[in-house]
Parts: sequence; C-alpha cells; structure tokens
Amino acid sequence: MERTTKSKRQALVTGAGSGIGRCYALRLAALGCDLLLVGEREAPLLAVRAEIEAAHPVRVQTVACDLAQLGAAEALFARAEALGFTPDVLVNNAGIFSFCDVLRTPVERIERMLLLHDLTATKLCRLFAVQMIERGVEGRILNMSSYSLWMPFPGLALYSASKAYLKAFSVAFAKEVRERGIRVTAVCPAGVATDLYGLPPRWQRIGLRLGVLISADSCARRGLKALQRGWRCSVPDWWNRLWIPLLVVLPMWLLRPVRRFTMQFQR
Repeated sequence: MERTTKSKRQALVTGAGSGIGRCYALRLAALGCDLLLVGEREAPLLAVRAEIEAAHPVRVQTVACDLAQLGAAEALFARAEALGFTPDVLVNNAGIFSFCDVLRTPVERIERMLLLHDLTATKLCRLFAVQMIERGVEGRILNMSSYSLWMPFPGLALYSASKAYLKAFSVAFAKEVRERGIRVTAVCPAGVATDLYGLPPRWQRIGLRLGVLISADSCARRGLKALQRGWRCSVPDWWNRLWIPLLVVLPMWLLRPVRRFTMQFQR
C-alpha cells in the first residue's frame, strides 16, 4: 500500500466513524488512497470525511448503513458499485461489544453480533475478493478480530466466539486466495482505548499510561503494517502473545472470583 502518484488505490473501511476505523481511514488517506467510509450513522462519517479532506488530497465518499442485518453485505456491495467505487483494500472493522452471559443477552443482540462480525464480514470478503480477482489487482483484506478469542470467559462467550470465527476464517481464506493475488490479515488486538468497551475517557487515559491499553491509532498503524507484510494473523505487542497459552487453560476456580467481581459490569 505504498503511496502512489499515477493512479490512486481505493479503500473501503467499515465502522469508520470513530475509534480504530477512523484511524484506519486517516492512515489510508495519508497513503494516498481514495476512501469509501461506511458506518451506521451518517454524522460521524461526515465528520471524518471533513477531517480527511482538510489534510489529504484524496476523494472521500460515505455510506450510512446498518451492517448487522441480513442482506447488508450485498446492499453495500451494490452501493459501492453504483458509486463507481472498486476497492483494492477492504477493512472489515465494524464491531459490537457485549459483556453479558448468554442467558441474559437479548436474542436480538445475539443475532446482530453474529451477523455483523461473521456473516456480513464473510460475505464482504467474498464479494470484493471476486471483484479484485476479476480486475486483476493485488487486493488487501483486513479483518478486525480480537485478542478475546483466546479468552472464552464467562460474559464473553458470544463476543470471543464471533471473533474466533473471524480469525479462523481469515487465516484459511488467506491461504485460498493468496495465489490469486490477494492478501488477507486478521488483526487481534487486546485492549484498545476506544469507546467500544464503554470505558469512560478517564479510564482510557489511565489504561494508556499503564500500558494496559494501546491507542486506536497505534492499533491501526500496526494492523496496516501487518497487512502490507502479508501476515495472516497479527497480535499487536509481543507481551500479549506471551499470555495466550496461559489464557486458554485458566481453570474455573481461578476465574470464579473474577467473575463474581465483574458480574456488576455485565450489560
């Protein structure tokens, strides 16, 4: 995704109105990519568009749509084609966080999470990958998974499972399409200082100072670096990788006191 002068690359970013998605859009614009920003609400997208256009000579378009519903992928693909937008880079960043036991989670939220993280993302990968292959371009697809896939803890059953699927799909899909000129990367960050988890700004700042959280921009920078290098899976920060073997074997007797404390935060 080097900067280009003769012909600009195009990038589509979902969940681009805030947080990591906004940072992906800013960094791709700095690389010279024209952008299609996708999100559920139009106002944040327009704000990011104005921010990008004030700083970079790229073309930015926006599409406000709800990706957590059946047919959303096909609708977005058709909308992009109608706008004449054929991305070389697809960033599936849109996500929903939920920390709640399955039995306490409304069925509608279960459906929306699985649709958004898994079905819509999978269909977008397929639709745009076919288009990239037909155009003969070197395509790049980045899927935002999560470190929580190695943390199948109480309260995270739905979120961690949906992200585990996305990581497994991305790695296998990357092997399928590599010979067709497409690179696919799953990014699995641990804590990121965004509003996704419901943390107030004060606690986000404390997390950054303690090194427990990374900034949204740092996450986007590392994600694009992994994508450029063709990595199938990336876990930002080496110390997070060290904890993975321990996380997957933690016994319930260790988790039980943590669960009692965290029950108050379930929502």
